[in-house]
Amino acid sequence: MSYARTAILLAALTGLLVAIGGLIGGQGGMLIALLMAGAMNAFAWWNSDKMVLSMYGAQQVDRHSAPGLVAIVERLTARAGMPMPKVFIIDNDQPNAFATGRSPEHASVAATTGLLDRLSPEEVEGVMAHELAHVANRDTLVMTITATIAGAIGMLANMFAFSSMFGGHREDEEGGGGLGLIGGIVMMVLAPLAASLVQMAISRTREYAADAEGARICGNPLWLASALDRLEQAAHAIPNPAAERNPATAHLFIVNPLAGKGMDNLFSTHPSMDNRIAALRAMAAEAGMTWDVRANATTATAPAARQAGSPWGGAGGRRKGPWG
Repeated sequence: MSYARTAILLAALTGLLVAIGGLIGGQGGMLIALLMAGAMNAFAWWNSDKMVLSMYGAQQVDRHSAPGLVAIVERLTARAGMPMPKVFIIDNDQPNAFATGRSPEHASVAATTGLLDRLSPEEVEGVMAHELAHVANRDTLVMTITATIAGAIGMLANMFAFSSMFGGHREDEEGGGGLGLIGGIVMMVLAPLAASLVQMAISRTREYAADAEGARICGNPLWLASALDRLEQAAHAIPNPAAERNPATAHLFIVNPLAGKGMDNLFSTHPSMDNRIAALRAMAAEAGMTWDVRANATTATAPAARQAGSPWGGAGGRRKGPWG
C-alpha cells in the first residue's frame, strides 16, 4: 500500500507540473515543463547527495576514526544484503540522522555527534537500520525527485503569475486583465502549496515504511522505538541551525530537525512520533517481544558514547574524530 500511495502522489505532483505548464503555454508549455523537470532531476540525480552532505558539514569516517558506528553499519548492511554505504558524522549536538544517494550502490548515511553521544549502541543500531531501509527502498531517490518537481512547480507558478500581471495573456487584451491578474496571484500561492502538501505526504508515507523495514533489518523493533522516543524529546530541545537555514531538507532526517511540534497532519514532513512508536511496539508484540523497562532505564542513565570503552572511539570520554 505504501508503494501504491507513493506512486499516486508522485503522479499527482507530475500532473500538477504539467498542468501549470499547459496554463502558461498550452501543449508547448507542457513539453517545456516536462523538459525542465527532467533536466532538474538529472542534476539532482548526480549532485543532490554531495550538496546535502556539504550543507551540513558532514565528514566521512572509517573503521579507524569511528570504529563502532562503521561496525554497526557493516553488520546491518550484511544482514540486509546491501552494498556498504559511505558513513558520515555531522558535528551537531541535536541527535538526528539521514540517508542520501541515488541508489544503494551510491548511498551515504550520516549521524550527528549528538545522536552518538546520547543513544545506546542498540538504539543507534535501530536508527541506522531505519536509514538503510530508506536506501534499500530507494526513498532517497524518490524524495530527491519529489523535491525537484516541487521546486519546478514553484518556478513555473511564479512565471505564470508574472506573465499574468504584466499582460502575458491574450484575455488581458480583451478586457479580462483583472481575471488574469487574480488567476496569476492565486496560482503563485496555491500551486507551490499544493506541491508542498504532496511532498510532505510522500515523506510521511516513506517514514512509516522505513520504520517497519528498519525494525526487520536490526531484528528488534523496540531498539528503534526507544531511539525515536529519545530523539523526539531532544530534537525539540536542541536547535539545529543548519536545518533551520535549509528547511527544504527537513524531510531527510529521521525526526523533524526544525523547531516546533511534529504532528501527523497535512503540514508535517514526518508522521506523529506516537503513531510511529506504537506501530513499532505492535510489531514487537507480534514477534513475542516485551518492553524491557530495566534495560531502557539503564540506557537512559548515561550516554553510551561517554562511557568507558565507547563504541565510537577510544577508552573513556568522547574520542575526537574528524568532526572536532
